[in-house]
Amino acid sequence: MLEKFHKKMVVLISSEMSVKFLGGAGEVGRSAIAIKSEKTQILVDYGVMMDHQLGFPMHVPPNDVDGIILTHCHLDHCGAIPLFHIRSQKPVYGTGLSFALSRLLITDFIHLTGYYLPYEYIDLQTMMSCAVEVDYRVPFSIGDLKVELLESGHIPGGSQVIVEVAGKRVLYTSDFNTVGTRLLKAADQAYGKIDAIIMESTYADADHEERGAVENKFMEKVNEAVERGGTVLVPAFSVGRSQEILCILAANGFKYPVTVDGMAKDTNEILTKYPQYLSDSKLFMDAVHMANWVRGWRDRRLATKKPGVIVSPAGMLKGGNALFYMNSIARKSENAVFLVSYQVPDSPGNKLLESKRFLIGGKMKEVKAEVEQFDFTSHCGKTQLIETVRKIGTDVRVFVMHGAEGNCQRLAKDIEAEFGLEVAAPRTGDTFEL
Repeated sequence: MLEKFHKKMVVLISSEMSVKFLGGAGEVGRSAIAIKSEKTQILVDYGVMMDHQLGFPMHVPPNDVDGIILTHCHLDHCGAIPLFHIRSQKPVYGTGLSFALSRLLITDFIHLTGYYLPYEYIDLQTMMSCAVEVDYRVPFSIGDLKVELLESGHIPGGSQVIVEVAGKRVLYTSDFNTVGTRLLKAADQAYGKIDAIIMESTYADADHEERGAVENKFMEKVNEAVERGGTVLVPAFSVGRSQEILCILAANGFKYPVTVDGMAKDTNEILTKYPQYLSDSKLFMDAVHMANWVRGWRDRRLATKKPGVIVSPAGMLKGGNALFYMNSIARKSENAVFLVSYQVPDSPGNKLLESKRFLIGGKMKEVKAEVEQFDFTSHCGKTQLIETVRKIGTDVRVFVMHGAEGNCQRLAKDIEAEFGLEVAAPRTGDTFEL
């Protein structure tokens, strides 16, 4: 059935612009697409897949590339861009904040990864020297392609991309969220006339709980734990989620100590220099000033000995300083571990949720602390994805990517059934003419 569906969709109709899916097709990871006109070829994202082994998008000769668009700093979207700066100096376009955060995350990736990387820190430096900072809603040109970045609502500095040539306009949503948060505004959806949309499908099979309800439940549980004398560990992604949790605590007038650790501190420092990308920069600054920034191991030990909240990477408990805190917090029933990030199957965080057991002191032990997960997603749910297509209109071609376990095909079928549109769930290597 899916084979038939796929073949029906791969239909070439004209030749002003082509789109080739280099990665992220039918999977989450190594997102990359190539958009080509008669005179120009650009790449939009070029990320890595971090699974049992490191994966890269399809190779594109650097000499064939006129420019690269960086939508945001997550490694599955930017982690392979330095490959184009080993022996060449290709311009990379994105927001100033995306570049600052990408430097932080790729540097950490180079230093900490157990994988063999085909590039080095000097190539990242070259990439940054080729950065062209672009603001939202300020059109620019790469050859004969006209490009515009729109706010994505996914992560600070993140972008959607509109590419236009010969009157045809293609929207690439990258990762996006149409629901505003304490940290970010909702995605900018004033798209205008769009001829084709390339959209994510991360949550094509699920809707998210209403944001305000999640926040209220989180604060209720945090206050309960702290008021019984417990310490709450919130393992959270360094970029975006940690800062949102700090803003939620500040917005709700949390009176107990808040400690922030790990790379989240570096992200906080970067965001203070780019307040224009935040929904409420005053709230963010209040949250930053409210928190105690860990300076060393003494601060970490003290944080576990008093009622309060500790926000620390890693969000899935795969590493980072959160592992140190788990060794102490997991042992006492008055404490709590509140997971606020997505937990990949078989990750330590996922196993903690399923079994309430964790590796403590070198042995797998029962966690006595309260354990719960809260859905502070940075992606659209199924309803928001469908509504995005509805807003664009019925005269549009749809391409679905960035979805695992059949979600690309699932969303493609749902859109086709809802609107009767021409929809494709491409495979890696598929090329479509627009």
